[in-house]
Amino acid sequence: MTRLFEWYPIYLREMLLFRRKLFKLGYLFSAMVVPIIYLVAFGLGLGKSVQTGHGNYLDFLIPGLVAMSSMSNSYTWVANALNLNRLYFKTFQLFVQAPISPFSIMIGEVCAGVTKGLFASVLIIFVGFTISPRFTITPLFIMVLLLNCFLFACLGIVTGMITTSHEDTSTYANFFILPMAFFSGTFFPVDKIPPVIRWIIDVMPLTHTNILMRKTCLDGEGAVSLAVLLVYAVVFFMYGSHTIRRYSE
Repeated sequence: MTRLFEWYPIYLREMLLFRRKLFKLGYLFSAMVVPIIYLVAFGLGLGKSVQTGHGNYLDFLIPGLVAMSSMSNSYTWVANALNLNRLYFKTFQLFVQAPISPFSIMIGEVCAGVTKGLFASVLIIFVGFTISPRFTITPLFIMVLLLNCFLFACLGIVTGMITTSHEDTSTYANFFILPMAFFSGTFFPVDKIPPVIRWIIDVMPLTHTNILMRKTCLDGEGAVSLAVLLVYAVVFFMYGSHTIRRYSE
């Protein structure tokens, strides 16, 4: 039974560090300011002139911002923290030397990333309920939100383990996370993207998160998107566990 909860000290450590930041007004402000700027600039500024086929543009935009926020925070918190702990603070080496399995380290770090991603997402959901009375969440929405946080937390583990400097994490974010944020259906439907690059968009996991978050129930298209997200989640989790197991610095 004890081995089943080996991950908990890893998770608790990250949560204690996270709690310190929660009491700082600057953190809460920074977590909300970017999505709110997007809401004002795109939703209130351009909303009346944008046709999405999904009704009111705010109803289209808010789920996309939740998906983007959960992706960015789950990924960034894990990738940056793990990179710093491994290369600069040298605390990750203590985890590896402790009588904790690599699988438990992976679970603890991923659960911490999921929690941080959910926290940022809840802030956006609260704003969404405030400015759009038609915005609703469904059980499918919640399930996909959890899966999205899990998927990108696992990707954050992979990035944090393979990068050789803190600057590299920003490079990976600029090449993978930033394009997904803008071209995966967050701000406009993907069917408006030129067909020549549509296949790239269809490969991005956030595209499928956005598709699912805008559905009220699981249909054929949603089942395909859900399968894609599950495959990404399993691959990232297995590879992240592998990098921790093979760690030798």
